[in-house]
Amino acid sequence: MNYQHTNPGAPVRSGIPEHGRVPKYYAVKAKLTLMVDELGEGGLLPTERDLAVRYEVSRETVRQALRELLLEGRLRRQGRGTVVAGPKLEQPLSLASYTEGVRRQGRRPGRSLISLDRFPCPEALAPEVGAERGEPVWHMERVLLADDERVGLESTYVSEARAPHLDTDFDPDSSFYSYLHDRLGISFGAADERIETVLATPREALLIGTPPALPMLLLHRVSRDTAGRPLERVRTLYRGDRFSFTAHLGEQG
Repeated sequence: MNYQHTNPGAPVRSGIPEHGRVPKYYAVKAKLTLMVDELGEGGLLPTERDLAVRYEVSRETVRQALRELLLEGRLRRQGRGTVVAGPKLEQPLSLASYTEGVRRQGRRPGRSLISLDRFPCPEALAPEVGAERGEPVWHMERVLLADDERVGLESTYVSEARAPHLDTDFDPDSSFYSYLHDRLGISFGAADERIETVLATPREALLIGTPPALPMLLLHRVSRDTAGRPLERVRTLYRGDRFSFTAHLGEQG
């Protein structure tokens, strides 16, 4: 038999093991995936009870299939029902800000300020923000929004010397990158990033509005200005079901 992909990038042979025995939940998931494609974004799925009757399986089997599609971002909860989710947001791995990345996809970016605090810089943070130990450093925590949907949580650290009036002349709903460039004349020159998969803490899950068991993409970024001086440290949690990351790779000379 010749197995051809109808969807490039899909699992080989649609994830069917070589022995051909498919778990019941996975067979239901495959059927639900076809239903999701037919319904389109915002389409309402039948209830778990109706799906169990339709596919002649237990409700727990249906629940497991739905759980995987929810974690993958194909579905989302709406009230007491389940609807088809929109496509994931693609965030470029570049010096472009979150705001620019979301706007490029026709979504409306936003942020909701949780806290803005000033504290003495600890030794471990000092080299990453270009401050001496004990000098004042800002910590700004904001929920990331896309069309008013909570999709992430961002913590930014920057020395007070770089942004002395952050608490009075910065709109927390706007881009911090634009503020540094347009108001303070500071441009980003380079950054080091690290990405890992984590689970949100109970507090983080509550702020983002997700179950604690939902996988998150955690991005650590340390940025420098065009002169190579340390500028900021950012820790950002992105919802694993709503985000993917893209990067352009070129041949090194």
